[in-house]
Amino acid sequence: MTSAALETARDAAGLRRVAIDPVSRVEGHGKVTLLLDEHNRVRQARLHIVEFRGFESFIVGRPYWEVPVMVQRLCGICPVSHHLAASKAIDVALGFGRDGQASVPRAAEVLRRLMHYGQVMQSHALHFFHLSSPDLLFGFASEVGRRHIVGVAAAHPEIARQGVLLRKYGQEVIRMTAGKRVHGTGSVPGGVNRHLTRDERDALAAEVPQMLAWCEAAVELCHALHAQDPALYDGFAPVRSGWMSLVAPDGAMDLYDGALRVRDADGRMQVDQHDVQRYLDLIEEETRPWSYMKFPYLKALGPADGWYKVGPLARVQNCDRIPTPRAEAARQRFVAGGPVHGSLAFHTARMIEMLHAMEVIAVLLDDEAVIGAGGPLVAPLAGERPPQRTGVGVIEAPRGTLIHHYAIGDDDLVTWCNLIVSTTHNNEAMNEAVRAVAAEYFDGREPTEGLLNHVEVAIRAFDPCLSCATHALGRMPLELQVVAPDGHRGTLMRHGDGRVERLAPG
Repeated sequence: MTSAALETARDAAGLRRVAIDPVSRVEGHGKVTLLLDEHNRVRQARLHIVEFRGFESFIVGRPYWEVPVMVQRLCGICPVSHHLAASKAIDVALGFGRDGQASVPRAAEVLRRLMHYGQVMQSHALHFFHLSSPDLLFGFASEVGRRHIVGVAAAHPEIARQGVLLRKYGQEVIRMTAGKRVHGTGSVPGGVNRHLTRDERDALAAEVPQMLAWCEAAVELCHALHAQDPALYDGFAPVRSGWMSLVAPDGAMDLYDGALRVRDADGRMQVDQHDVQRYLDLIEEETRPWSYMKFPYLKALGPADGWYKVGPLARVQNCDRIPTPRAEAARQRFVAGGPVHGSLAFHTARMIEMLHAMEVIAVLLDDEAVIGAGGPLVAPLAGERPPQRTGVGVIEAPRGTLIHHYAIGDDDLVTWCNLIVSTTHNNEAMNEAVRAVAAEYFDGREPTEGLLNHVEVAIRAFDPCLSCATHALGRMPLELQVVAPDGHRGTLMRHGDGRVERLAPG
């Protein structure tokens, strides 16, 4: 449900502040603020990330072999993505797959891919069925008391059941490859530490036909919802921007590995096959004092014009094809009319990717490497250490492109860490979506819970993981409120640039 604080106090310019705090049905904590004039016209709309996580700092000083397990604690929804991105980065730092050294064993890559596509499947099912379907099935301004998964189960029991069981299947794939459903330990520097038993593989394979059928049904559900109100689905919170994602060497979708590709808002190629080890040549980040989440942009275009989108809506349009037949047929149908920028289209793209992930899982389960028949699971360390023990690991997490970058000292301790997570890439796009909804639905109207939920719907379309995305440079802004025994309140604000300001009592 939406929790909205409608504040009557006005700022120095006489603007009324409306806050959605917290944004609901997303992972992590964030809020939205709107500034309205005396005619309820929107003068400012912002998405604020109000929690802070310091992983880039406290990873430093830890042994490199702890990192793939530690970084998962960023999130309980997408730990596998951090687990594998960190593993890939440490692989490179140790010399696997770089400068002519052997990469991780084939069996290890097959099992890592199986783990990853299980993660994509379960995460997409969770977001669509549990978090977003109440808005899509009941309406954005529907009765708040049933706008949740329990309400969906009561009104659409079969849809809810399929969503729960699809997610359960993906979690079982994770459990069998990583050791447990959340915060597993299956991937290690240079490979993996376990394979599936034959019974585990056979149990997963037996459910493949049903899971594929339900994934296809989810894609059709998205098309049916679009057909009910095409103007809404095409025009709600449109965000025109470029796209970035990994692609395979032949331009196909690859959610586990590849090089970076960027297209502009019209689909024209801007960058292709950019080496992930050189991502800092492509991307920069800036900070703003009202959010703990950074704002990435393409260095060549600058912060004003260089922001972009990542995630399902970007990936299905950025690739040349999806290398599985059912998902590719769905993709062709989706992009037939040209570039798609409406925020609700994320849901259809997400279900196309869930179908693709299930198709990939089916193929991987047929590979004997998953039961240990593909040779060793871990590559031996090279005799000589690489001269520069740094590495970048990039993976397409459910929410978009995820970058982990580490440097390791001669004592095997991490000396430096940089993370750019999927939701961070989408920061500017999410703020643009909030502004678009505010301009269309709020201008001149008294805010209501239903209208406020329109803003949340736009944010939820991106499936943000706000816990993963909270990083900042320099000093954190800090607000301190002091309450005297007589109830008198005083407030001090330390801004990101170090300025300290005494605020008038609210």
